[in-house]
Amino acid sequence: MTRLDLGGLITRPAQVWGGIRLVPLVRAEPLPGLRLHRRIYEGYGEVQVGPDTRYVSYIPHGFVADWSGDGGQEAAYGTQLGDGNRPADARPDAVPVRRHHRMVKRAKAGKGGKGLSRTAAATRCRFLPLHLALEGFLSLHFGGPSIAWDEWSQRAIRQGLSPRAEAAYLGLGVRGLADALRVFEIHPGQCGVMVYTADSLAAAFVVPHPDDYRALHPSLVEDLYGELVHQYAFFGAPVAEFEARIRDGRHLETLADLRAAARAQERAWSEMHEAVLTRQLLSTSYAFERVYRMGSYALHRFLPPFDRSGQEQHIGELINDHKGRTAYLKTFRLSDAQIRRGHLLTRLAAHDWHLGRTAEALGATYDELARRIRAAGFESLLNAHAVARRSAAGGPGLSGMPGAPGVSK
Repeated sequence: MTRLDLGGLITRPAQVWGGIRLVPLVRAEPLPGLRLHRRIYEGYGEVQVGPDTRYVSYIPHGFVADWSGDGGQEAAYGTQLGDGNRPADARPDAVPVRRHHRMVKRAKAGKGGKGLSRTAAATRCRFLPLHLALEGFLSLHFGGPSIAWDEWSQRAIRQGLSPRAEAAYLGLGVRGLADALRVFEIHPGQCGVMVYTADSLAAAFVVPHPDDYRALHPSLVEDLYGELVHQYAFFGAPVAEFEARIRDGRHLETLADLRAAARAQERAWSEMHEAVLTRQLLSTSYAFERVYRMGSYALHRFLPPFDRSGQEQHIGELINDHKGRTAYLKTFRLSDAQIRRGHLLTRLAAHDWHLGRTAEALGATYDELARRIRAAGFESLLNAHAVARRSAAGGPGLSGMPGAPGVSK
């Protein structure tokens, strides 16, 4: 599997609110055997992504401590001042810290008659939307140089790209999105939506059943959106609505003629949206990684090729069945800067992190590649003295000799 397949999903006429365009996706029949539910956690999330590695949400002015004496952890609501008369055993205002053990985890059976039965728990799993996709992007060549060339610092060899961070916006911060979702008309059989800002694809969302979409439709304002999406929504002008005009004439003499003309207009709308969708999302070749298998369904995350063609590029996650049909899909559009970082890391890894060979493959000079690495925010990975020495000695034509493993000259 290298491409996304939205077979079985039909587009319906778009609805517009300011600079936001929402294109419904409808199924003729729901996919059997899979349902999605929303689970709300009262606390902030902490997810174990590997041995001794956890993904956490950082809350400014928050401290995590144990005030209960039973090992439970809570996060304080910022700095709290007292007058000195507070009882010693009084607890500050706080919220619990909710722990999760993995990005994708089988649901637990309840105890004492509470929660799920063992049978139900065995057929359910829990995952955090978009976190799988973002984890895949952030872990892209996270280990750093695979060979200890002397241009890479000791920190790069020992720690790799640690820490790695990317910026995102909550859907509530995307101008007009909350209002558009509030007034949006949900079509019969609707199982998904394409979200456009300034007529540029911002995100795709697909679920297996219409009831799932109705339950999860409001959650779109809680999703993460890229910097470019936020900018387009904030600075973009209102987009034009598609209007249908059916001309009268000798071919429109009965209600059946009018109905046929209206259906022809719907087909024209659908073909136009599908052409845009194919150009912006479906024509790209992706790298898929299977994360979890659930019966006849499998959960994947995917990355784009990070090419510099100027095309929009998305990361995301999907669930498909054994026939390849997409049951669940959620995408995150990358900014131009994120694509450049992914492209740079991919090309470095393809040439064993050798700066000279990578520069030649990119059609750049040694100095230009070093500047690109610095501009991408990876300057701390470079051994500045070694880079300067190699640059003065002749640039990308040098073959270079690796230093001893774990040593940077």
